[in-house]
Amino acid sequence: QLQLVESGGGEVQPGGSLRLSCAASRSISGLNIMGWYRQAPGKQRELVATLTRGGTTNYGDSVKDRFIISRDNAKNTVYLQINSLKSEDTAVYYCNFRVIGAPRAYWGQGTQVTVSS
Repeated sequence: QLQLVESGGGEVQPGGSLRLSCAASRSISGLNIMGWYRQAPGKQRELVATLTRGGTTNYGDSVKDRFIISRDNAKNTVYLQINSLKSEDTAVYYCNFRVIGAPRAYWGQGTQVTVSS
């Protein structure tokens, strides 16, 4: 059973930065996508960013130009550099992994990001 373990969340002031990490519990290969989604209180879970094993990225409109997704395939880890944080970025950030063409997606337990002055 694949597990995803996130780290790096916390509380920061507006304009600050954080780096989130998500490590898979075992080696992953093949055509796959790793990414991040977030869910704020009272709102639906939304796309933050995804990155295929081959390097294709996709960002949510609200985070373009501020967030950067990257991955280290050798470490089975995906990262999210989040910059210029705004109060509306406050949410639980979830790591996601899926094999392209497969029905199942895997989720991490979530890490809280709070932006507050």
